[in-house]
Amino acid sequence: MAMPELQGVWTLWHPCGQIQSERSGIYSVKRENYTLVSDFVFQGFSSFHEHKLTLFVIFCALYLLTLAGNVIIVMIISIDRHLHIPLYFFLSMLSISETMYTLVIVPRMLSSLIGLSQPISLAGCATQMFFFITLAINNCFLLTAMGYDRYVAICNPLRYTVIMNKRVCAQLVWGACSIGLLVAIIQISSVFRLPFCDREVAHYFCDIRPVMKLCCDGTTLHDIINFIVSSVVIVVPMGLVFVSYILIISTILKIASAEGRKKAFATCVSHLTVVIIHYGCASIAYLKPKSENTKDQDQLISVTYTVFTPLLNPVVYTLRNREVKDALYRAIGKKTSRLESVVA
Repeated sequence: MAMPELQGVWTLWHPCGQIQSERSGIYSVKRENYTLVSDFVFQGFSSFHEHKLTLFVIFCALYLLTLAGNVIIVMIISIDRHLHIPLYFFLSMLSISETMYTLVIVPRMLSSLIGLSQPISLAGCATQMFFFITLAINNCFLLTAMGYDRYVAICNPLRYTVIMNKRVCAQLVWGACSIGLLVAIIQISSVFRLPFCDREVAHYFCDIRPVMKLCCDGTTLHDIINFIVSSVVIVVPMGLVFVSYILIISTILKIASAEGRKKAFATCVSHLTVVIIHYGCASIAYLKPKSENTKDQDQLISVTYTVFTPLLNPVVYTLRNREVKDALYRAIGKKTSRLESVVA
């Protein structure tokens, strides 16, 4: 089939509603129907049409548990003075970030499962992608800050309060957020400069790879940029955490008593569990070859890090962390005693 040619002025529509460029001459296009789109439609879980109601119930339950768990963690840390230390400050920031992260993606995904999903504009898609990238990278670097905190606490305990003061903690949190914002701006600027010819996103939210597949032109350069950025924001914090734990383990092994070694390592187990699962899912999702998995496999991986992984934070830190559990029991005990006094 001969490819059509367009003569005259060719205008590209930018997601913000402005004309991106005007060019004159003869242009060859790769599609027979070369119509630039102004919105997207998510295919969602179309392959699981018969199980959509079941998926809705499962995902909704997990989402509510995630919200409740993270809210409880933030409240317990804020009201219990025993938890007013750097580790739990970072944990509360991570819980807030995880809550916002799920709010960006999950509600729209749930609405699509029960047939309430509406098309999303290019500006709306760019906004969702921006917050998703910002919060995901923020989570990565917050986990790195928590790893650094554990390193200082175990390898430099006498200087812990001096090194991990309030100013340093605030700077680490601000740095994590700033890196997320910067990378999100770079990624959004790269992706949404492209002209899109197809409006059906083979996904349930505006992730980078599925959106870039809708581009009219070649995306080789943008794929390279995306891979480099993904590698940096995943490999660098993961490497820093890895180095921290090498130093932590070497220090723990030098402790004379077995009880001391066990106690020191117990303070790291919760964080290490979350780190392994978090970075493992991120690496599989963004560092694997683009065409290695099918659409259903990609969605399964995405569900893991958008629905299941955010639930790990409250579950792991409440079930495996004695200090958080003790603080929760104290809070419940105070509330129970107050209720009994009112009743009496």
